[in-house]
Amino acid sequence: MSRRVIWRSELKLTVSASLPAWVNVLPDEDYQHSFGLKAGSAEKFFARTDRHDELLAQRRHWLRNNPEHCAALLPGAEPLLEETIALGRQWNSLPTRFVFPDGNAFARCLALGEAWEPDYVLLKQDAATGRFHLVGGCVCFPSSWRFEEKVGQPLEVIHTPVPHLNEQLASPIHNFLSRLKPGVAWCRANWGLSRSPELNQHPARGLPKLTPPLREDEVWLRVEDQALVALPESRGVLFGIRMTVIPLAEVKRHPAAVRGLARALRTMPDAMLEYKSLLAAKENLLTLLEHDLAVSF
Repeated sequence: MSRRVIWRSELKLTVSASLPAWVNVLPDEDYQHSFGLKAGSAEKFFARTDRHDELLAQRRHWLRNNPEHCAALLPGAEPLLEETIALGRQWNSLPTRFVFPDGNAFARCLALGEAWEPDYVLLKQDAATGRFHLVGGCVCFPSSWRFEEKVGQPLEVIHTPVPHLNEQLASPIHNFLSRLKPGVAWCRANWGLSRSPELNQHPARGLPKLTPPLREDEVWLRVEDQALVALPESRGVLFGIRMTVIPLAEVKRHPAAVRGLARALRTMPDAMLEYKSLLAAKENLLTLLEHDLAVSF
């Protein structure tokens, strides 16, 4: 483990007159597992943003100092990686004149991880069983999970820690991935809460947990935008992940987000609250959300 580095630039926010996109991940509905996919643009998802230099600096740091925690490429995954690189060039999402190292597939995997803003995961369908396995990728900004423990595992095993997810969505997820067509990115989003603004929340870093008592300035919303893209030539799937971190004070500026988040916390089963590390902090979080707000829940 390298020396600890704390990144604070996640706190920079651009406030516009319209609602920010992340508000949509907190609908005013009871909590439930939802696949919730919408057709989108892979070119747009993987495009550079105004945070490009900042994000790539962080990605280079983690990939060069802790590659064992955030990068892998199993034997047989090389065709998926090469097809992904070809798509990246087609989408113009790679830096101009970017040169990948020759020969060493893992070095090319790392290079793509340093060139793209989003994390990426490669899923390959087993010809015998039809199950999708995680066979490679670069995940620099995990939300309290260990990428290195998921490598080589089928999706059903990867999803086992999530309460009731497999029993409710394993078949729909498998069927969808099996029928995924090229030319479109299928997008969805997840959310979580954290006591740190750090993008990289790998458990090995030992970042603070949501243990009461909590102040408003100690809580951040993490929104994970995801994109699924077919890799038809290699019988695989590219899974892209973008992380956005929003201070709770900013969340509270949007009543719709407050309503959605509070309702989700109130209706989320205890097992799911425990999985998201929210059970002990639930009442404290609700108090923070409702304090000084004229919002009816």
